[in-house]
Amino acid sequence: MKIVVVSDSHGKKGILDEIYQQHQNADMFLHCGDILEDEYHYPEYLTVQGNNDLYYDYPQYRVIEAGEHKIYMAHSHQFPYTRKEEEMVRAAKQYECDIFCFGHTHVSCDKVINGVRFINPGSVYRSRDGKGPSYAIMNIDGANVDVQFIFLKKS
Repeated sequence: MKIVVVSDSHGKKGILDEIYQQHQNADMFLHCGDILEDEYHYPEYLTVQGNNDLYYDYPQYRVIEAGEHKIYMAHSHQFPYTRKEEEMVRAAKQYECDIFCFGHTHVSCDKVINGVRFINPGSVYRSRDGKGPSYAIMNIDGANVDVQFIFLKKS
């Protein structure tokens, strides 16, 4: 199962269309918030509400079944700065999720904390990690989860 994970496009026109066109063979497209667009513009993306999506009707989080895995997806701004990772693990485990896809930080990451795989695709608009705009491709094959980051040209 191929899942494209993006975040923090901040209304940048065209980039989500380009990513969709490049990965039409994907089984799922996830947007981890701050899309700044109405859902009818990007129906192929499952989206959650980011801190800048106040005028759009997206859920605060989603629980998504993906093969043998369950994904908890949220923007992550709603978790307290102190104990952030601890609270994110708690939220994921509450719904029996072993993967947490999130945005907000504009920093790409792939790490495991207390048995939960944390995947932040970075930002397709403005990264804050010096690596440039990015998104992630998650390939799930049974219990195996492989994550690859795709870095875009800096704009």
